[in-house]
Amino acid sequence: MRLLFDQNLSFKLCQMIADLFPDSSHARSHGLSEVADRVLWEFAKANDFAIVTQDVDFAELAGLLGSPPKVIWLRTGNQTTAMIASQLRRHAQTIQSFADDPGAACLEIYS
Repeated sequence: MRLLFDQNLSFKLCQMIADLFPDSSHARSHGLSEVADRVLWEFAKANDFAIVTQDVDFAELAGLLGSPPKVIWLRTGNQTTAMIASQLRRHAQTIQSFADDPGAACLEIYS
């Protein structure tokens, strides 16, 4: 699964989890830092990314539109980048199962 990190998350996450989720990227790497949520949604859909975010708006889009793209909603509060990377590592198997489930649109990860 290729992850696309929303602007509200650090670009450093791409490198920190590259061994588990290669070819992941950050919104700013594609000039999408300040775009509307729907633009990022369409980019992720067209380029086979799952959106990783702390923004409820993407979870709502997933509920409304379904997938693709899939959304991983981090409900972890204000944490360091290292802590977020740790959460993603701890839930890597769940994320993979989510990726393999054609009926699932949004995965919520709590701290």
